[in-house]
Amino acid sequence: MMTKTLSIALTFLLLSAPAWAKTMNGFDVSGASIPVEQIRQGGPPRDGIPAIDNPTFDTAAEANWLQPDARVLGLTIGGEARAYPVAILNWHEIVNDVVGGQPVVVTFCPLCNTGMVFDARVDGNIHTFGVSGLLFQSDVLLYDRETESLWSQIWSKAVSGPQQGTQLTVLPVKHTSWQAWREEHPDTQVLSRETGFRRDYLRNPYAGYEQSPTTLFPISNQAPGPWHAKEWVLGVSFNGDHKAYPFEELATNGVSRFEDTIGGQPFTVLWDGEHRSASIESQGEPLPSLVSFWFAWYAFYPGTEVFTTP
Repeated sequence: MMTKTLSIALTFLLLSAPAWAKTMNGFDVSGASIPVEQIRQGGPPRDGIPAIDNPTFDTAAEANWLQPDARVLGLTIGGEARAYPVAILNWHEIVNDVVGGQPVVVTFCPLCNTGMVFDARVDGNIHTFGVSGLLFQSDVLLYDRETESLWSQIWSKAVSGPQQGTQLTVLPVKHTSWQAWREEHPDTQVLSRETGFRRDYLRNPYAGYEQSPTTLFPISNQAPGPWHAKEWVLGVSFNGDHKAYPFEELATNGVSRFEDTIGGQPFTVLWDGEHRSASIESQGEPLPSLVSFWFAWYAFYPGTEVFTTP
């Protein structure tokens, strides 16, 4: 029989337990390295936004539905070039692919405007990823199907599950216009609209979102002005130091390439004002960087430096 003291203790524990569950969308978040109360359910359930697991590709000529100014994530590995239209990624957010013989996961968060590509190998094992339906700081939380760990896209690391603390290898990717990518890589392949899912890829499900100064979900670090919350920035991180290059500042600066150093790493900033594209390289080789909305970069890196026009 339960003693009165034990009954009171259990009642106290139940009443004092967090309002949020230890599982969200079926994922165990009880030991997460991020505040569980800041994990948000985005609306769709796990895999409600379906990843593309068996992508097919068209030639550049066959992708005639893309307008010159359409945005793409451009990736080159082992001499093989591929373009992933944002118009498709808006509906799927993840593509599990193999490029130049290397397994990769292509990710895009429409709420943060963040396109990132990772090596899909973790500790020598190939992982496939899906959309958890959960968000942290308004950014998508990926999950791997092998261990069901949750991964922060922008931080590029697992925040819960057996892989917690493991870092993904970030690969360089260009967030640019279809015209610019095709001119640079005329032999590129393009992710086909034949995805196996019925979606209207000519319709933007986030129309008007970029123009709004507000986010759909709460974030803990509010980005300061004078830039719009959805201002595009190029984010660069090396050795624990971070810097943002707002496109507005790069456009005002008007310099197509200049040198900088972050965390002891020298690099060249490349700015293409015509196609609103920014990236970095070192000795002619691309380095990982991130194009995102200003609010998203600041939410994850509130101590960031910011480039301003001299």
